[in-house]
Amino acid sequence: MKYSRLLSLLVFVGSLSAGTIPDWLSISGEVRARYETLDGQFRSGRSGGDQGLFLRSLLKLEAQKDGYALGGELQDSRSYLTDSGSAISSSYINPVDFLQAYARVPVGDIFTTGYEGEVTLGRQTISVGSKRQIERPSYANVIRSYTGARLKLKNVQGDEFHAIAVVPVERLSSDRDDVENNTPVMDEEQWHRLLWGLHYRKSDAFEDSISDTWAEVFVYGFHEWDAFGEETPNRDYITPGFRLYRKAELSQWNFDIEGALRFGSRRASNNSTDTQDLDVFASQILVRVGYTFDHEWEPNVALQYYWASGDDNPNDGDFDQYERLFGSRRTDLNNTSLYGPLTPANLSAAGLRLEMKPTDRTSCRITYLAAFLASDTDTFVVGRQRDPNGSSGSFIGHAIDSRVTYDIMPGELILEIGASALLHGEFTRDNPQAPDADDTFFGYSQLTFKF
Repeated sequence: MKYSRLLSLLVFVGSLSAGTIPDWLSISGEVRARYETLDGQFRSGRSGGDQGLFLRSLLKLEAQKDGYALGGELQDSRSYLTDSGSAISSSYINPVDFLQAYARVPVGDIFTTGYEGEVTLGRQTISVGSKRQIERPSYANVIRSYTGARLKLKNVQGDEFHAIAVVPVERLSSDRDDVENNTPVMDEEQWHRLLWGLHYRKSDAFEDSISDTWAEVFVYGFHEWDAFGEETPNRDYITPGFRLYRKAELSQWNFDIEGALRFGSRRASNNSTDTQDLDVFASQILVRVGYTFDHEWEPNVALQYYWASGDDNPNDGDFDQYERLFGSRRTDLNNTSLYGPLTPANLSAAGLRLEMKPTDRTSCRITYLAAFLASDTDTFVVGRQRDPNGSSGSFIGHAIDSRVTYDIMPGELILEIGASALLHGEFTRDNPQAPDADDTFFGYSQLTFKF
């Protein structure tokens, strides 16, 4: 389908008045355009800059009756104006595909515990808790979905329980020409990969001492095997963890503390001749503590530290790097897409964050992080650089990240602009795989219309 025809369809649907749509049917969606520019590569093997015009359109229909629902959502993600050798992939481009196709069934009070909710079956997007373990991203040009079952329960106090058992949906095509030409290829379920999770949230866990604090405990599992002509590292992971969260309020301390351990096994590569299982023990923790001042702009100043373990010795039979699998990173670390050097894998980053709301329609954020490798012999993951001898140091660089959002028409038309910089440190300048650029600068502007 040509993009102009799709855009015409979305404009028509968005113009429908509430009176023309039956009560049992809901229609929603968005059209978004974002231009990005990057100067100075941080990725190994690339030089110069990059740019792109990224378009994402969503159209969702849901029919509801007595708590039951059938829903579907189309996603169309395209790119234009990218430079030769751009970092784009199927994570950026996915023209005209089914993002969701699901049925939702209500669940009554289970065993008279006071918990009620729903079961969702089929292809769906999923976000739970902080979204650091599994998320439906808002910024990414292509949204990831899953196929399987999800149970969500909630009581009147606001406590929640989530259980999921799903397989990831592979975003296609992986062919470079298809990606560059915005060629539609239908996505497929990865039946040889299983993701499951149990996640519980207590809404006011310490009401007698620290009010309005959420406490969460969770465990996620990820298992994969070679099948359907695709070879994998045979990852077999169990990841338990916790979270303590108190939202920002005027004249009040707030915090977000989340940690996880990962146990299991995997191979060093996805080569079929690699049959040695490595023992996995990895860890991740985020600590952010802030205070919101009593000012009309509601400024919140926070200190932050993010740790994600690295692998110290590639020859010891262990794999100690914490991998980001399906969770978020932009909220905590940096703008992503053509940028995004920092990810929760082999990372030790400390810094400061400032958030403000200058007007009812405007919000802004600026973050500074001093970023290091957790292990100087492991990989700088997004930059694809490694010094196995550790002689290039561990300092990735000074990372500065900012964004401003303005609601032109609240809830309907939203403008966002942002800028980021990575001032390269000793590792990103001196390691054997370092690119030529001394520093990296990134900027974007996007306009979103929602209906």
